[in-house]
Amino acid sequence: MTPVELSRTVLHAVRCAVDDGELKVTVPERVVVTEPGPGGCGDYATTIALQLARPAGQPPLRVAEILLPRLAGADGIRDVVITGPGFLNISVEAPAGLVSGLVREIRDRGAAYGHGDALAGQVIALRVPYEVRAEVVADAVVRIVATQGARGTVEHAEPVNLRPVPAPEDPAPLGPDAAQWALLHPAAHDRPRITADHLAQRESNPLFRVRYAHARIRSVSRNAARLGFTAAPGPLRLGAGDEARRPDIAALDTDTSDVAHPLLTPLADHPRILAAAATHRAPDRLARHLVTVADAVLPFLPRVLPCGEEKPSAAHRARLALAEAAGTVLAGGLSLLGIDAPEHL
Repeated sequence: MTPVELSRTVLHAVRCAVDDGELKVTVPERVVVTEPGPGGCGDYATTIALQLARPAGQPPLRVAEILLPRLAGADGIRDVVITGPGFLNISVEAPAGLVSGLVREIRDRGAAYGHGDALAGQVIALRVPYEVRAEVVADAVVRIVATQGARGTVEHAEPVNLRPVPAPEDPAPLGPDAAQWALLHPAAHDRPRITADHLAQRESNPLFRVRYAHARIRSVSRNAARLGFTAAPGPLRLGAGDEARRPDIAALDTDTSDVAHPLLTPLADHPRILAAAATHRAPDRLARHLVTVADAVLPFLPRVLPCGEEKPSAAHRARLALAEAAGTVLAGGLSLLGIDAPEHL
């Protein structure tokens, strides 16, 4: 389900609630759906309940509760959760085969996956102060806007139009990769932390998780080659015969279906995130997205290779293809941020 289709579905739910007499409002012409904000969940979120609360004369939470069952029962919607004062967070279903189709697209496009023409033909002049973070952000923005067909330029001139909160101290002692991350991962209005935490080799460090995920994917690919098989997009689950012979392995497949794989949304969202990062001159959006991809792929990697005496199957080749697609997104994103994507870590 696309955002446009989901918007129509939410609008239909509002109309049904009005027709049933549970809401007394004028049905809006359109409903905006966006990615969930902090504290949200699912694939998309909408503030329609907050928008309708005042004209309906009801609290936003009550409006959301009225709309929830009508949305939850709609075709293409897997789950609806209310968060905060009345945000509707929506998880959509993916048609069978969508994962393999997405993996093929990423494999075909490689590092260019996610590139588009949202800013085609534009020349974006970035005027920045003489400050290390502003210059690093501007350099990343130039690379990111190029993915959307624009050409960026950087100059030190007034009036300044790109001024992130300055770094509190020189980030150079962190080394090039950690320094880049420390300056780019926070939003422009947040003060960056120039601390040794960015060098920590542990899960609490987002940069470590992203680079470790890429290195693990490369390691899995090398091990698959040693076992004599390569990646090939296809169904992720074991076949019926394999499940019957190896119920212990089949039990691991509870979250690897083509319909609701946890990697589906972050990989499919990559073009949208990249376009938003370019449009809003916000490399932090890309950095946070890479953390989401890494956190989705890491729990999946132990299921890619055969276990014990198990022979490589089509499902293993498909899982390897999905893992490598995630690696492509991670490597491409890190490159745009000016950070190395390691083969070993």
